[in-house]
Amino acid sequence: MTTTLTQPLTSRFTRRPDAPHPVTRHPFVAAAGRFGPNWYAAVMGTAIVANGAHVLPGVASTAWAQVWAQAFWALGFAGLVVLAGTRLVGRLHHARVRPLDDPSVAVFLGCPPMALMAVGFGALGAGEPLLGHGLALALDAVLWTLGTVYGLWAAGTVLYRLAMHYDVARADAAPTWLLPVVAPMVSAALGPALIPHLPVGQAQLTMLFACIAMFGLSLVAVLMLLPTLFARLAHDGPLPPALIPTLFLVLGPLGQSVTAVTQFAAHGPAALGAPLGGFALLYGVPVFGFALLWLAVAGAATVHGLRKGMPFAMTWWAYTFPVGTCVTGAAGLYARTGLTAFAVVQVALYVLLVSAWAVAAVRTARALPTFLRG
Repeated sequence: MTTTLTQPLTSRFTRRPDAPHPVTRHPFVAAAGRFGPNWYAAVMGTAIVANGAHVLPGVASTAWAQVWAQAFWALGFAGLVVLAGTRLVGRLHHARVRPLDDPSVAVFLGCPPMALMAVGFGALGAGEPLLGHGLALALDAVLWTLGTVYGLWAAGTVLYRLAMHYDVARADAAPTWLLPVVAPMVSAALGPALIPHLPVGQAQLTMLFACIAMFGLSLVAVLMLLPTLFARLAHDGPLPPALIPTLFLVLGPLGQSVTAVTQFAAHGPAALGAPLGGFALLYGVPVFGFALLWLAVAGAATVHGLRKGMPFAMTWWAYTFPVGTCVTGAAGLYARTGLTAFAVVQVALYVLLVSAWAVAAVRTARALPTFLRG
């Protein structure tokens, strides 16, 4: 990836000589065709700013915090709609190109479902005053369902192709491989918010255990991939400069899994309260500790990369959503324990999240005109 934002991804999305209709030669259609699935990372990063603000301790009820969260949720929702429409138009230009044909593109198919669910979850939080409860609930239910189905398909399909079809070496491994398998973890973490709105009994239990199953599915897949990724780092040298920000993607399954277990405890039936609450702490605290360790490692790698002239690319959005999952994870642990330390860490991580979002957004806006011109 370079300052053209999506290289080398878009270098593979070139119009085939035999593409038929003249409309595909229209400049707008051609420009739309340059947007790959990795662009949904910007929507994810924007939505998590709203979701993180909504759970900040002590300020979520203040007027300025509500306006702040609502503004970012609206921006994320607008970005999702615009990007989905742009990608749909772009398919006219690349009608015969399939993202699954290339492993470096296929892994980013995990981004669209996570963007859908992050915006949907925000509808029940920051977006509810804007939409009203009924519309917010319906939007979250629809986007969570679409994102879950999409995410499960992406996780299974990309894993299968990595194992059976793609010709990849260990040196090709990158943290982006985690994107498809983290999507079900997002389903697991954000699905419990819908449990109180389901009929008591079988419906609520089915939703809870479906989320727990997706938690396990994603966690085992991540644990399967992480040794390969670390072996690549340890034995094949550092990542290319433009991929250094993707080291932050490791935080995604860590923070999101902590968020998930605390949400299970918060929204599970009363009969399961004690076991789920105990598991939330026994799992959440140690994993959150490792997340902070990896944050330091990835942060040091970023500083080293910047000193070596690391270029801007869309991978810089990896500094947003994964950090945001740690914000929501810390919020869940604070809610379970009441420990001030978790509140302090949560606020500090949120400041880091907003700073990263501002840098990524400004740099993207600056590079966008050049990108659209091709």
